[in-house]
Order: sequence, then structure tokens, then C-alpha cells
Amino acid sequence: MPLGTLDRRPPPFFHQGPSALTRLAIFSALALFLMAADTRFAVTRPLRAGLAVLLLPIERTIEWPVRRFEDMGEYIQGLDAARHQLNVAQVKLVTQAERSSRVELLAAENTRLRALIDLRPALTVKSQAAEVLYEASDPFSRKVFIDVGSHKGVLPGSPVIDESGVLGQVTRVYPLSSEVTLLVDKEAAIPVLNTRTQQRSAAFGDGGAMELRFMAGNADVKAGDVLQTSGVDGIYPPGLPVAKVAKVDPHSDSAFARIALAPAALADGVRHVLVLEPLSIGQPPRPAPEPEVDVKAEKRAAAKAAALAASNASAAGGVASAPAATPAARGASAGGVGGTVIPTKPPQAPPAASAATAAAGSAPRAHGTGAHATGASAAGRGAKR
Repeated sequence: MPLGTLDRRPPPFFHQGPSALTRLAIFSALALFLMAADTRFAVTRPLRAGLAVLLLPIERTIEWPVRRFEDMGEYIQGLDAARHQLNVAQVKLVTQAERSSRVELLAAENTRLRALIDLRPALTVKSQAAEVLYEASDPFSRKVFIDVGSHKGVLPGSPVIDESGVLGQVTRVYPLSSEVTLLVDKEAAIPVLNTRTQQRSAAFGDGGAMELRFMAGNADVKAGDVLQTSGVDGIYPPGLPVAKVAKVDPHSDSAFARIALAPAALADGVRHVLVLEPLSIGQPPRPAPEPEVDVKAEKRAAAKAAALAASNASAAGGVASAPAATPAARGASAGGVGGTVIPTKPPQAPPAASAATAAAGSAPRAHGTGAHATGASAAGRGAKR
């Protein structure tokens, strides 16, 4: 084979074409050109729109099973939630209907009873809203401060309630704020009424909860009893929820049962409260107390009067009996001289009116004229005195 006819080109495997750097530069320039043209002249926008139109049915077809599965899950969850809400609403409706019927019956009965016994209608208690500012810094007391004071007409002793029941009582009033002592404070106390037994008692705070004190071990108190304000103290309106009996321990180490209470209104987290006017504001004033009678002084005066009367009586009896005793002695001496004496009982101290008779009867009988004459004259003088 002649040398001129040999193919001197490298095989295809070794034929690389332009270098990698050259191709990078070319394709980078092309990419920049297309981006600039698309941004400036919107060259590729029709192409993208066409591709989107072509691919939309495919996308919808792929998403249809997923959407149907999600819709089915939401339907089942919504159906369960709707059934639960329907049951809760029906229970609430029945409860409210029962309460409404009972309230109407009680209101009608109360109106008839008040009309029969000519009682005046229930007192209308004024109230005003307040906001809790902060709690007291004393760690050994449970007190809060509210943002109303004397400038709003708040009075010491005003009850403070929230939507759950009685919260406490105003103990100090400042111009722009007031101090409220909570029912769980150790120094707080409130008269309550057991709605089940209609028995009155007093609830006290113990620092964190409440307790019912001075109740006998066999008292009719059970766990779950609801305690409300009795309204007999002239401060709290009747019928406000106070607490519920949580635990009863009749076999305690003292003569009284230990009864733990759960307050109806919790101070933790409360922000808005109502300050009521004390019930005594709308009631007639109490009558003035009668002066106390000193029984001991009266007894001492009566004893002195009795002692004085006894001394006067004894003095009068002694004067009447003294002259009668003298003639008796004279008669005894005369009888001893003139004859035999008949002895008699010694005379007693008779009253002044019968002194003559007593003296005459007690004189000894003697055989002598002088003894009889002397006794008679002495008896006469005693009778005159």
C-alpha cells in the first residue's frame, strides 16, 4: 500500500472536538443571551404557555386520586365533629330547658309567697366592674388590689365576685384603688348556707383553700354539698356560690369534724370582677341597743337592803324583849324569898306587838304579891314600846 493512501486521522474515540473551556464559554454565552432575550423581548413566553397547556391535563389526572383521598378524609372528620357538636348541643339544650322551667316555676312561686305575706321585693344591689391590678406582696396573706376606690364610691366591706362566685371582700379603700381580702385568706370568714340541708354555718380560709369549722362529728354534711351565702350578715346578698364540700373527716382528733371546702371562685388568673354594694345599705337601720343591766350590782343592792331590814327588825325585837326579861328575874328573886317557884321555859324574842303577852306568859308564878305586880308593870311598858 502506498504511503500516500494511509488515513492519518485519529480514531473517533480520540476525536474530542472543541475543548471543554471553549464549549463552556459558548453555552454560557448562549444561556445569557436567551435569558436576556426572554426578559427583554419575551421570546420563550409562548413556548412556556404552550407547554403549560399541554401538561395541565396530565397534572390534573395525576392529582385526582390524591385530591379524592384527602376530600374523603376531611368529610369523615367533619361528619364526626358535626355529630359530636350536635350531641353536646342537645345535652345543653335539655339542661337549659330544665333550668328555665325550674327558674320560671320558682319565680312564680316566690312572687305569690311575697304577695301573700306582704313582703317587700328583693333588694336590688348595685355593682360596678373592676380590674385586678396585682397581688399583695405579703406572702402570708391572700389579697389583691383592684383599680376602683373611694372616687367610685367603694365602701369597706363591699363583696367582690366574679362569674364563678364570691371572690372576697374589700378590707381597705384608697382614693384610686382598693384592697380585697380573698376568702382563702387565714383571716377571712363568711356565713354560708348548705343548699341541701338549709343549715347555716361559717366558712373560714386556711391560706390556700377553705374549711367549715365548729361542725359536730355527726353533722349532716356530705362531699359535694354546695354552699351559698345566707344573706343574714347584712353584707353578702343571698344565693351567691361560695364553695363546695370536698372532703369530710368526722373522726378527727377534736370534738368537731374536719370539713375541707373547694372555693367556687379561684383567684389565680382572674382579671375582671364585680364590686357589690353591701346589703346593709338598702336595709333599714338597726335599732339602738338597750343599756345593759348590771345583774351583779342589782344583787349586791338587794343583799344590802335585806341585811339592813334584818338589822332593823332584830333591833326592834331586842328592845321589846329586854323589859320583859327583867320582871321575870325579879319574880324569881321574890319567889325565892316568899315561897316555891314553878320553873318555865326561858322567853324567846317575840315581835314588838306581842311583847306583853310573851312577857306575861313567861313570868314565873311565885307566892308573893310584889313579884306579880312588878311583872305586870314591866309587861305593860313593853307593850307600849
